[in-house]
Amino acid sequence: MIVEVLCVGNELLSGITLNTNAHWIAGQVAKAGGTVSRVTVVRDELGAISDAVKEALLRRPDILVTTGGLGATYDDMTLEGVARALGRKVMLDDTAVEMLKNSYKRRHLHYRINKVRLKMATIPEGSEPIENPVGSAPSVVIEDAGVQVFCVPGVPVEMKAVFKKHILPLVKKGVGSFISKEVNYFVTGVSEGMIAPALVKIVDSNPRDAVYLKTHPRGYYRKTTPRIRVHLVCKGAEEKEVAGMLARISKQILKDISRLGGKVEK
Repeated sequence: MIVEVLCVGNELLSGITLNTNAHWIAGQVAKAGGTVSRVTVVRDELGAISDAVKEALLRRPDILVTTGGLGATYDDMTLEGVARALGRKVMLDDTAVEMLKNSYKRRHLHYRINKVRLKMATIPEGSEPIENPVGSAPSVVIEDAGVQVFCVPGVPVEMKAVFKKHILPLVKKGVGSFISKEVNYFVTGVSEGMIAPALVKIVDSNPRDAVYLKTHPRGYYRKTTPRIRVHLVCKGAEEKEVAGMLARISKQILKDISRLGGKVEK
């Protein structure tokens, strides 16, 4: 399952807001066995949103998730941008209007459904609204040539609620049976450059989609002794197979660390 994420918002590109949505979505997809192949961030501009959606659809991911730009203000234009990319119009949807009313009722908000708020229920032609269980603006799903396009709110708590209920199950279903096991080794006395050739041999001798092996520098002990973290993840369909792979590769990594004169921190 290949997932792309398109985050919309000037605040994400001005340093005002940290893009925690992309980080969280990537983690959820990875844990389910899918792959986030790309994260794109664009400003609240109709052309930028439309172009980014078009480019993503050309790459044919299984799922494209957009976050942000579903509200009632003038700069919330994600749905219009998606519609433009698909060559469709936006139209007021009766089901989305009812969802909007229900959201206010559920939270005891006595708002008048005026033209400004109806903007949140104006969605791309042919799309399906998804009720927002936490906030106001409905999410939207629309299919284009096999790509499921989900437009979800940018508010993290709202995004997470919709993602868990409507998107994550699709990822898990597409992946099927999936097991993931990981281990981290915190090593002193070995640098990334020293251990790199050994790790290349391990990666090359195993299926690429089954093994993730990465080193992370951790500075120096007393300014001279290198410290790194070796992160190993093994994935597969059968628990016994994955556990065996993890044990076998871990044994080899520990052997290489010892051979290079390094020590694993307890």
